[in-house]
Amino acid sequence: MNICVFLSAADLDERYTAPAREFAGLLGKAGHTLVWGGSDTGLMKVVADGAQEAGGRLVGVSVDFLQHKARPDTDEMVVARDLAERKALLLAKSDAIVVMAGGIGTLDEATEILELKKHGKHAKPVVLLNTAGFYDGLKIQLRRMEDEGFLPVPLTDLVFFAEDGPTALAHLEESLGAS
Repeated sequence: MNICVFLSAADLDERYTAPAREFAGLLGKAGHTLVWGGSDTGLMKVVADGAQEAGGRLVGVSVDFLQHKARPDTDEMVVARDLAERKALLLAKSDAIVVMAGGIGTLDEATEILELKKHGKHAKPVVLLNTAGFYDGLKIQLRRMEDEGFLPVPLTDLVFFAEDGPTALAHLEESLGAS
């Protein structure tokens, strides 16, 4: 399974890096491929290291203005012209999506993926990995959108909230019948 992970390229506290490393190790050990933004910095590096060290393949999708931060030792690296093309390529190359802790770019990626799923443009499972309660506020907002009629489909059809990596990976494998 090709698992796209949207996440920060910033150097973050251990409360975010340890769970990310754990998830990446599980992904690699299970023989899955990490599809990610291609950066060799911060949380992106942690996840790539963890997946690669556990035997997983790495497929990076960088963007021209960040190419200088791209990881050199990947199985595949694509460089997109802009962020829109990057998001499209990440989605096209993946079977499932996991959203980890991140900033505005990660939030943009998450909302676009959910919007596309809402409109039936893809049916890939999407997991928000709620490490250290990072996405508690977003979960509340999405539930309010559902409760007040802003979502035309049930929230559970759009996204699964996981509190830890093993739960996230188990959900993806169950959703796609992979192991």
